[in-house]
Amino acid sequence: MKPVIVVHGGAGRIFKEREEGSRSGVRRAALKGYGILKRGGNALDAVEEAVALMEDDPHFNAGLGSVLNEKGEVEMDAIIMDGKNLASGAVSAVKCIANPIKLARLIMEKTDHMLLTDQGAFAFARAMGLPEVPGEKLITERSLNRWKKNLEADSNPQEFQKDLGTVGAVAIDSAGNVACATSTGGLTNKLVGRVGDTACIGSGGYADNNVGATSTTGHGESIMKVVLARLVLYHMEQGKSPEAAADIALDYMRTRVEGLGGVIVISSSGDWAVRFSTKQMAWATVKDDVLQYGIHAGERDEQSAEEALGTTGS
Repeated sequence: MKPVIVVHGGAGRIFKEREEGSRSGVRRAALKGYGILKRGGNALDAVEEAVALMEDDPHFNAGLGSVLNEKGEVEMDAIIMDGKNLASGAVSAVKCIANPIKLARLIMEKTDHMLLTDQGAFAFARAMGLPEVPGEKLITERSLNRWKKNLEADSNPQEFQKDLGTVGAVAIDSAGNVACATSTGGLTNKLVGRVGDTACIGSGGYADNNVGATSTTGHGESIMKVVLARLVLYHMEQGKSPEAAADIALDYMRTRVEGLGGVIVISSSGDWAVRFSTKQMAWATVKDDVLQYGIHAGERDEQSAEEALGTTGS
């Protein structure tokens, strides 16, 4: 099996001044994950490292750069899933952790549970020796300004929900195993303790070697209502291609609950798709040593992975 990775940096509206940073971020993440796969690494490691790289990138709403809740704090959700045995680990409403996706992986592999939340998740992270960071170190000037703006009496919080950047990755390795990973800071000015789709298996992501893997992004409450990630794979089980399955699922979410979003999908045979019903979604993929990426509908730039590695310094 030829290894393939697809990543996304969130569906929504990406402001012009942030386009290049978002493009560069997803390119670097895809190349990082693909490098692991090319060296014979597994899909789980590839998606974890790709997502961790984007968590460290302030252009995205995950890890460093996460949006703030109503109290001005960072609370993060993440999930990882192994298509080989349907094992999954997730974390919700966690604070003071730079890479929630690494904590999700530890929950999957070191506990009998699938999801830990808030203080319990933080205590487990500490027990596992995962590095802690002061909460304020995860706050960017952009997130702080957005939070303050939303506190104003005449603000429109919905307008600020459009330019977010949940991150995710799906991959298939040379052994034919698939995996998914998704990480987010959630919604701007959300209630303390709000958990969105990302940490919920079947909503924020799903992976099954028998079908494929998907990672989602968009309006979390809408995604949960239709269980978007699993819905895409259901349509693939019915014989639809990854692209057709994604379109059907996204259209259902739009017509049934008026929700917008995006998905990245990979099939058990290595076919992939990137689809979104929002204005934009940053994405990148590497297959057969060719990097492809885009943000706008219909945009698909291409260059050799070797050449791209030289320009990104990854």
